[in-house]
Amino acid sequence: MTASWRDIETTEHPAFDEFVKTIACLRAPDGCPWDREQTHESIARNMIEEAYEAVDAIESRDTTHLREELGDVLMQVVLQSQIAEDAGEFTIDDVCREVNEKLVRRHPHVFGEAAADDSSAVLELWDQVKLAEKGAADAKADETGAERESLLDAVPKAFPSLLQAQKISKKAVAVGFEWETLDDVWAQVDEEVAELKEAFARAPKNAKGKVENDTDVELELGDVLFSLVNVARKMGVDAESALRATCGKFRSRWSFMEGAAWAQGRRLDDMTQPELEDLWKQAKAAEFSA
Repeated sequence: MTASWRDIETTEHPAFDEFVKTIACLRAPDGCPWDREQTHESIARNMIEEAYEAVDAIESRDTTHLREELGDVLMQVVLQSQIAEDAGEFTIDDVCREVNEKLVRRHPHVFGEAAADDSSAVLELWDQVKLAEKGAADAKADETGAERESLLDAVPKAFPSLLQAQKISKKAVAVGFEWETLDDVWAQVDEEVAELKEAFARAPKNAKGKVENDTDVELELGDVLFSLVNVARKMGVDAESALRATCGKFRSRWSFMEGAAWAQGRRLDDMTQPELEDLWKQAKAAEFSA
């Protein structure tokens, strides 16, 4: 007989409770002066940095480091929650309760009567639930006279641009704003590339051929990148992960080139373009053979 989520027994988490208490002690009047001074805004950047470090540990498959980095991420969550509790805004229990309710609400195929046999169906169902939540929020705003929240307001402007583009694209698609085929998206890419080339051709340039103070070129380049994000989404590829993997590949090849140059008692910046190209080819060959 297959085990069900209904068979899962709730366990206690004393380590978590102790951790919450530690953070509360640090923020107490006789606690740490630095911790007491912090606000939501003063440590906001830490949340981003710790999350990136956790992702780096995941991609490096370093589970020991990952455990440490997840602890740092959790510290940001608990510390922000303690700052909120001290200000009478909310508590860590409110945070846990709300996210739990959201998870249950967005998984009706587990906790309700809906059906989803594969991950693709789950994602479609999830989009439906989120749109229903948006509709309920709009109705409440209409009742109270408050301003409706745009569908895209849920995408933080502080996100890295590539991640922001992915999120915006997915939300637009959820309401039916989508190309029919991948070829249609490629046609859009070609159109945007042509417009970029035209904008670059008419833009003022300096002695080195670089554009100067021309926002048209910048915007057209942005359109090309955004259309490529749609290509990735249509293909089922995560653009952020793809670009990060390419950055990792370039780092690896560059390291090979530096090592090869150093073995000759030379530096890369002392080499000619043909020599650099040759080292690059060697790096690629070594990568493929590995």
